[in-house]
Amino acid sequence: MITQAGHFFTFSLDAMRGLVRRPFQVREFVQQAWFISSVSILPAALVAIPFGAVIALQLGSLVRQLGAQSFTGAASVLAVVREAGPIVTALIIAGAGGSAICADLGARKIREELDAMQVLGIDPIQRLVVPRVVAAMLVAVLLNGLVNVVGVAGGYFFNVVLQGGTPGAYLASFQALGQLPDLVVGEIKALVFGAVAALVASYKGMTARGGPKGVGDAVNQSVVITFMLLFALNFVITAIYFQVVPQKGT
Repeated sequence: MITQAGHFFTFSLDAMRGLVRRPFQVREFVQQAWFISSVSILPAALVAIPFGAVIALQLGSLVRQLGAQSFTGAASVLAVVREAGPIVTALIIAGAGGSAICADLGARKIREELDAMQVLGIDPIQRLVVPRVVAAMLVAVLLNGLVNVVGVAGGYFFNVVLQGGTPGAYLASFQALGQLPDLVVGEIKALVFGAVAALVASYKGMTARGGPKGVGDAVNQSVVITFMLLFALNFVITAIYFQVVPQKGT
């Protein structure tokens, strides 16, 4: 495990260095960004609706017990923007886009295409990995905004329609507890999560062994490892954010 972690860290450093090297593969970047977005937009929107609904229902019931119904909107928006939005985005990017990246690079590995590129003097990381990482980061940031909008809209609908909440109070309380840094940290989380998902998928794909079965195992491992890293990174980023940015009070 320690050896694999070291190899992955070295692989990530090589990919980060490739971000500033020229030439940048613009065509590959556009193709990957289009592919990742096409397989992620609809699932992310569909998953964001129940996330927003569950958050609104749970918080609506809780604040009613506390006699603070006017803060339902603020609490729902905070939960979606800070936590639910980046997490949903990361899970979709890792499950849909990351698995496809791992399978593609794994197939190239077992067909020895990557070895042939190295023989020709082409760096596979620069040519294949860097465009995929940048594409995943861009799509994750944009997708996070979509998830936030859909999640907040879903929470509004379920709170107002099913729980009898006041539409004006729900909308007016958005700024009661929230602030601009909450949105910024959500986008930063999405950016980091997208990079991690693409790096893990690329690493597992480029180190796949054992034929088609090995590629399938690499895809499964990449998704599981990405999920574990995402939740750990989410905790770290959130803890740092609470220490650095003062929170608004009522």
